[in-house]
Amino acid sequence: MENKFPYTLDNKRYHTWNYHLQNKFGCKVCKVALNGGFTCPNIDGSKGKGGCIYCLGGSGEFAGDASHTVLTQFDEVKERMSRKWSGAKYMPYFQANTNTYAPASRLRELFEPVLARENVVGLSVATRADCLENDVLEYLSELNSRTYLIVELGLQTVHDVTGALINRCHTYADFLDGYGKLRERGINVCVHLIDGLPGETREMMLESAEKVARLEPHCVKLHLLHVLKGTRLAEMYERGEFETMTLDEYVSTIVDQLELFSPETIIQRVTGDGGWNTLIAPKWSLKKFVVMNEIDKLMVKKDTYQGVKYIK
Repeated sequence: MENKFPYTLDNKRYHTWNYHLQNKFGCKVCKVALNGGFTCPNIDGSKGKGGCIYCLGGSGEFAGDASHTVLTQFDEVKERMSRKWSGAKYMPYFQANTNTYAPASRLRELFEPVLARENVVGLSVATRADCLENDVLEYLSELNSRTYLIVELGLQTVHDVTGALINRCHTYADFLDGYGKLRERGINVCVHLIDGLPGETREMMLESAEKVARLEPHCVKLHLLHVLKGTRLAEMYERGEFETMTLDEYVSTIVDQLELFSPETIIQRVTGDGGWNTLIAPKWSLKKFVVMNEIDKLMVKKDTYQGVKYIK
């Protein structure tokens, strides 16, 4: 069956991150996950305690070791990646926790050294929409004028009742406020959504995707809820308070969500990573490439594409 989707190099029917980077930079670009030693306002008590119920001591499970400098973290990962991808470029990714939850002067101390490294072509910064003070916004605007900057906002859901349950400690309105501040400065935004959150129906997940799609973000990341050992979510799961999604449920939900996004919106992820040693459920998610292949197969079976139901 002919693939008529325009934004593809590998016969995908959605706008992949790899396609975007290859098209923009003409080569392989590797994200290097870093830990800048930040915390979060719903961890340190300023808005809440304990973090989101699914986080294992904070987000960014696969980021670097905060006891090492960010330059050491970057160089270690770059060395490994350079052996696999000769001639690659690199994008530092400040992933762990809330990476604008500090004065701009502190962000400058962390971001500038890695930006100065050879073959670095951009910067990705994961944060929350309620942690964008004026000095931080000014610095991000400056960065945006001289490098390829993406600010990643963890929304997870547009439904405030779910946000309260997962201890997100900010609302959809808070997200829209922060998102607007970034967009009015021309800063690229990547929005994160999680499918399978406790209490959410398929219709609620699709509503989250549709509302985000109408914002026309630069990128989105679509994640599966992982139940990790040592989290409050794991305690809820063990008490039987919710069930995780099946593979078929997840794949069909993702395909329906992809249909809602503009073809121009970059899909950085269609599933997430759960560590072998920490994942309780769903175990099928450990086979990441199987999940991705099932998404591709269903899109072919339905003869559908990203954006076929997009409403501008």
